[in-house]
Order: sequence, then structure tokens, then C-alpha cells
Amino acid sequence: MNKTRVISALTVIFALAGCARTEPVHNINETVSSHYSDEQMKSAIIQAGLSRQWVMKAEAPGVIAGHLSQRGHTVDIRVTYSASRYSINYVSSSNLLAENGQIHRNYNRWVNNLDQDIKLRLASQPAN
Repeated sequence: MNKTRVISALTVIFALAGCARTEPVHNINETVSSHYSDEQMKSAIIQAGLSRQWVMKAEAPGVIAGHLSQRGHTVDIRVTYSASRYSINYVSSSNLLAENGQIHRNYNRWVNNLDQDIKLRLASQPAN
């Protein structure tokens, strides 16, 4: 009976270890093959964010701040862009287990979805 408990306990421990909730923060740096105007890039980024419930705010030329609040979790990002590239970088968060370059895996899913939506919006626009 004791051997069965030890095996059960080890199984539970290994199962929980495999379900890690944090992973390294993923910052995105994309170079686009076509050239777009700064306004096209800005519009694609803002529209992609809004479609994913991000609050997007142009802070300066080439810089957009993004804020997302989901089920008690919040995150802030900075999107920098030019006519041929954009970057999505982590700024801060709350309730996402962010520590030592690690963050809840939902953050990476959220920014990867944003990245995919930006690419789709750019693909639907004519390049310069």
C-alpha cells in the first residue's frame, strides 16, 4: 500500500511539473518583405489590437502603447514600427506571474495572436 502511495504522489508531481504556467517572455521582432507607409503600419497595428480587445494608443511617431485586461490579468506592451518592420515588447503586467524574464504563458499567446493579426491586416493592404 505504501509503494502505491509513493507512485501516485510521484505521478502527481510529474504531471504538475509538466503543466508549467510560466515561460520566457516572448518579444516579437518582424521585418516585412513589402514596404508600407508609416500610416499603413500604424493602422494595421491599431486595428489588429482593437480586434483582440487591446486598448491601443499612439504615443509618438513609430510608437504605440497597448494595454490588455483579461479576467483580472493586465499587461502593457510597446509596439515600435517603421515602414518595413515592427516590434512588440513587454513593458509590465499584473497577476501574470512575471519574474526573472518569465511570465504566464497566456501573455505569449496574446502577443502571438496580435502578431498574426498584424500580418493579416498588412497582407490585405497594398504595399508601396
